[in-house]
Amino acid sequence: MSWAQLRTRFPVLERIAYLNAGTFGPLPRATLDAEREVRAWEAEHGRGGKPYFDAMLERRERVRALIAGQIRVAPENISLTDSTTGGVQTVVTGLALGPGAEIVTTDAEHFGLTGPLVASGATLRIARVRDAPARDVFELIRDQVTPRTTLIATSAVSWIDGKVFPWRDLRAATGVPVLIDGAQGAGAVDEDASQADYYTVSAQKWLCGPDATGALYVRDPDALPPRLVAYPSAASYDIAAGSWEPKPGALRFDRTFTPASALAGLEAALVDLPAGRFERARDLARRCRELLLERGVDVATEPDQATLVSFRPAGDPTAAVAALYERGVVVRELPGTGLVRASVGWWNDESDLERLVEGLEAATDT
Repeated sequence: MSWAQLRTRFPVLERIAYLNAGTFGPLPRATLDAEREVRAWEAEHGRGGKPYFDAMLERRERVRALIAGQIRVAPENISLTDSTTGGVQTVVTGLALGPGAEIVTTDAEHFGLTGPLVASGATLRIARVRDAPARDVFELIRDQVTPRTTLIATSAVSWIDGKVFPWRDLRAATGVPVLIDGAQGAGAVDEDASQADYYTVSAQKWLCGPDATGALYVRDPDALPPRLVAYPSAASYDIAAGSWEPKPGALRFDRTFTPASALAGLEAALVDLPAGRFERARDLARRCRELLLERGVDVATEPDQATLVSFRPAGDPTAAVAALYERGVVVRELPGTGLVRASVGWWNDESDLERLVEGLEAATDT
């Protein structure tokens, strides 16, 4: 199947140059159909009965395996979550990080990662990498590590400018466990998360799944006490005895039942993904950067990073994003940075990129 044919899986691309998967990926038609089918069944038959719950639980495990395959880890090391932040909270509470603990992170992180770190009360050592070249990131983060450092918490890919962070090298060089925010990594780049201690997945972004779907990879589940627990976490429990037995592996960290319709939609998004998608996304991101530079746009993203391309428009970023939206081009402003971010996926093509640069020129002229 050609890339042009594969684009037809996404209804939004019929009209819109959609370049915002860093926030929400484009929804495949198969995902919408799967969600509608489950909702219709629920409306007619109700959300109960053994067949309903058996089907939901079986699909839950299929989705777990599909997500595991996306980041090259074993399904038993995957917990299903509703967000990156939910996964981070599981790690922070499990490690009992608080006053007296020390965490190294950076000034280029999303609050979805840093929020739970700040709230923990642990001491944060901040590596100033946001405005640094990619080649300096390893040294800047490593230099913040001390003998007291409990955890390094950073992104796989910076949400601000697509900078790829050298987390594997940091893990190897320091021996300190790493918690990786994979929101801009999983599904965007060919990611092997097995070397991380903890790796979060936001499935609504580059995996094009429904809202409030995601995962947490835990390399050694037995070493992380489950402190945020719910019914899905338990293999068994005895209320009278005040005891419970956690599920094996990372399933003990499951603390939400993803709606059956969302599971169906996510499963539909994750099957039959095209070979070569990561290479295509990388090439299109490179081409996006080239086209912007050719038009004299100030591009913040360095060459050969990931699939986010951030730039400074000639005028007000808010106005530029609004003007592009009116022209059928969806990108995102990054508040407080002066940047606009284009998220380039395998589903895009050069016509989307041309619409972006032409829209910028038109907005500047007006």
